[in-house]
Amino acid sequence: MANQKRALITGISGQDGSYLSELLLEKGYEVHGIVRRVAIEDPQHRLSRIHHLLGRIHLHAASLESYPSLMKVVAAVQPEEVYHLAAQSYVGYSFEDEFSTFETNVNGTHYLLSACRDVVPHARFYFAGSSEMFGSAPAPQNEQTAFRPRSAYGISKVAGYHLTRNYREAYKLHASCGMLYNHESPRRGMEFVTRKITSLAAQIKLGLATEIRLGNPEAKRDWGHAREYVEAMWRMLQQETPDDYVIATGETHSVREFLECAFGLLDLDPYKYLVLDERFIRPAEVDVLLGDTSKARQHLGWSSQTAFRDLVRDMVESDLKLYSHCETREIQAATAVRETLPGLQPVIAKR
Repeated sequence: MANQKRALITGISGQDGSYLSELLLEKGYEVHGIVRRVAIEDPQHRLSRIHHLLGRIHLHAASLESYPSLMKVVAAVQPEEVYHLAAQSYVGYSFEDEFSTFETNVNGTHYLLSACRDVVPHARFYFAGSSEMFGSAPAPQNEQTAFRPRSAYGISKVAGYHLTRNYREAYKLHASCGMLYNHESPRRGMEFVTRKITSLAAQIKLGLATEIRLGNPEAKRDWGHAREYVEAMWRMLQQETPDDYVIATGETHSVREFLECAFGLLDLDPYKYLVLDERFIRPAEVDVLLGDTSKARQHLGWSSQTAFRDLVRDMVESDLKLYSHCETREIQAATAVRETLPGLQPVIAKR
C-alpha cells in the first residue's frame, strides 16, 4: 500500500498495545510488534488480547533486556513511529524485585532509544510514562509538577522520562512522553485491583467465589478507559513538535467507590464479601493521584469521554460474560495463584 506508515509497538500483547494496534490498523498503518519468543510459541494464551489481529499485524521476537535483539528488529522494520509501551508494570511486584524492574524499564528504554537514534533517527518515538512518577506530589498534578515517586516502578518511569527527554534534546529525536493516569478496560490484567474487583464481583454473582480481599480501599485514583488513552498516544506523535503530556480524566475515585459501583451494578452488597488483607497494602502508599489535562486538551484536542460508572460497567459486563463460560476449577486455580504468589498482588497503578 503506497505511503502506508509503519509503526512498531513494544508491549503489543498488553492492554494498551492491543487497543493501539486496533487504532493504527483502522488508520491504515502497517503494524509491527515486539513480543518475547515464548509468546509466539504459545499464542493462544500469551497473545490472547491480540489473537483476533494475528493475521493483520507482524510480530517479532525480542527482549527489552537485549540490545542486539531490539536493534535487529528496528533495523528490519524501519518504523516511522515507535510506541514504547512494554515494561515491568506491576507496582506491587516492583517492591518485591526492584532489580528486574530497573533492568527492564530503565535499560530497555535506553536500548530502544539508542537503536532508534542509530537506525531510524527520523522516526517519532512515544514513551509510556506513568502517574506513578508523581507519587506523593500534591494533587492535581500537571506537566510542571515535581516528581516524587514512591516505588521502584515509579522511579524507573522517571528515569525513562529523563532518558526520553535527553534523546529529544541531545539527539533531536522526535520523542514524546505520555504521563498516563490509571486506564482500565475489560483487557486489564487480573493483578490490577480494578480487574480483581470486577472479576470477583462477577464470580460472586455466579456463585463461583465467596469473598474479595483488598488492602487499602481509601486510595484514590484518576481512572479512565484505555481505548481512549491510546488515541492520545497517537495524537502526540502527529504533532510537529515533540512534547510531554498528562493524560487523565481530571476526576478521582477511591478503590472503595470502584468496589461499590462494581458490586452495585450486580445488585450485590460488597461489604458482605469484603475482607481487608494487609498483604495487599504497599510499603509506601500513594494516597491520591489526580491529573490536570489542560495541556492535552489545548494542544492535542484530546479529553476523556467515558464516565467512571460506564467504565466500571464495561468491565463488569465483560467479566460476567467471561465467567459464565468458565469451569469452577479453572477459576479456583487462577484465584489461588493470584492470592499467594508474591508480585501478583493487586496494585492500583500502571502508567
